[in-house]
Amino acid sequence: MEKEQYRSVIRFLFLDGKTCEEIKTKFDAVYENSSPSMTIVRYWFNKFKRDRSSVFDEERSGRPADVVTEKIVEKIHDMILADRQTKVHEVAEAVGVSYGTAFNILHDNLGMKKLSARWVPRLLTMHQLTPPQSPLGVKWVELRYELCYELLPHPPYWI
Repeated sequence: MEKEQYRSVIRFLFLDGKTCEEIKTKFDAVYENSSPSMTIVRYWFNKFKRDRSSVFDEERSGRPADVVTEKIVEKIHDMILADRQTKVHEVAEAVGVSYGTAFNILHDNLGMKKLSARWVPRLLTMHQLTPPQSPLGVKWVELRYELCYELLPHPPYWI
């Protein structure tokens, strides 16, 4: 049964002159396990006692407006690129948002983290992931490693 239907029954029995306990007893007799609790019955009984006639919930204000817009994200991104040592509270004050919102924009939207007092991207680009190339080429690096291992004496491991 829907909650509006329960409320309608409570309202009907209230207008019929029943008390909270009598209404709860009738609900338990008819609906057994699915009857509303005594707290719910009392709550709506008192609402109807205070001249409420509607059994439907009142309108609520709804979800607050989102502060995170593309304009704000771009502004924060430009601030960080201009000075990577900018503090989160400085960003928040300059943009006009809370500390938590500025922090979430930096982490979630821009994918940055604070590393040694600077904001850096969390994920490295492919260029940053490639190893640096030696001026003599890759073969020289491989040869150097081979020579290093050949020149260093290894202690016997079976002793």
